[in-house]
Amino acid sequence: MFAEARRSGRDGLVVSGHHNTNRITHLRQPLAFLLGAESGKVLAKFRTPLPTVEVVPRIWRRESEVLRAVAGHVGEVPRCLADFDTWSLHDYLDGRALADENPAGRLGSARLLELAEFFARLAGVPADELPPLPAGWPREGHSQGFLAWLARFAERQVHQPNRSRFGLLFDAVGVPVDAVDRFMTAAPKLTDRPFCLLHTDVHRANVVVVPGPGDGHLSVIDWELALYGDPLHDLATHLVRMNYDKSEQDLMIHLWTDAMRRAGHEDMTDGMDVDLPVYLGFEYAQSVFPDVMRAALSLSGHPGEQELTEAAGQVSRALRRAREPLGLTEKMPDVRDVREALREWHAADTAAR
Repeated sequence: MFAEARRSGRDGLVVSGHHNTNRITHLRQPLAFLLGAESGKVLAKFRTPLPTVEVVPRIWRRESEVLRAVAGHVGEVPRCLADFDTWSLHDYLDGRALADENPAGRLGSARLLELAEFFARLAGVPADELPPLPAGWPREGHSQGFLAWLARFAERQVHQPNRSRFGLLFDAVGVPVDAVDRFMTAAPKLTDRPFCLLHTDVHRANVVVVPGPGDGHLSVIDWELALYGDPLHDLATHLVRMNYDKSEQDLMIHLWTDAMRRAGHEDMTDGMDVDLPVYLGFEYAQSVFPDVMRAALSLSGHPGEQELTEAAGQVSRALRRAREPLGLTEKMPDVRDVREALREWHAADTAAR
């Protein structure tokens, strides 16, 4: 009751992402007493899932169980103070997100090394401390089966369920109906590698620079999309979502490989020269569905030309990145064509609702 009252209050800062709304505010009495915290001195994050289009897999319903498993293994992570099933209450790490400190620039070798060592520590989280896996999960170390599971999710949970609403838009901008099959048919068979815990969403908004000696240290937040599988998938999603330039991407791959080997996980790097490009290509291929949908859903009730142009730019970027992985040989629509497709889709979607 006290936690709900604080969550529903008007004070604090509200921050929303793709998956959650977070109200960041100090704990007060009597809630602080009930949680064993000092009133007025502990910032907390009241975390409420958003109703969104399902575009990424989530195999563990409670983020609190994942946080409990990684605590003590990967460095500083937020504690879950209370899990109320439909929402949760967390420690707030008082720092600055990389997305605010450095939204697009180079991070430098020291920061990259910190991130590489984070992934190496993550690979060492004992599997028996993780929550139970879903029925039918790919067998341990079968990387091809893991990629096939990801592909089935993209097709059955993202593409097909949303085709009734977005199908005409997908067709208009050139997303093929058989996009996932095209990718899987062309991709080489993967080398088997040991599985480990994956974060799957290590990007600049989910990495916090916590104040401390020197330039502080990095902490990774938002663990609700964690998976258990091929570590190269985690590296690939990180490389894509961080938007590194070519030199820092190459350096990050080198540092990740070295950190994994120094941590005793050399077998997790087997075959990576061939397989990492496969996972990078898959990330670009599957992202075309959520990127197109998010761009369309971002439009306001009466979008103007500037708003349509910005959304069209997002779609065009997704199509350019997916062109090679999907083997698209057709002429790519230009921004004007995409803008008109979005305009027509928005008018039809608005009329249908």
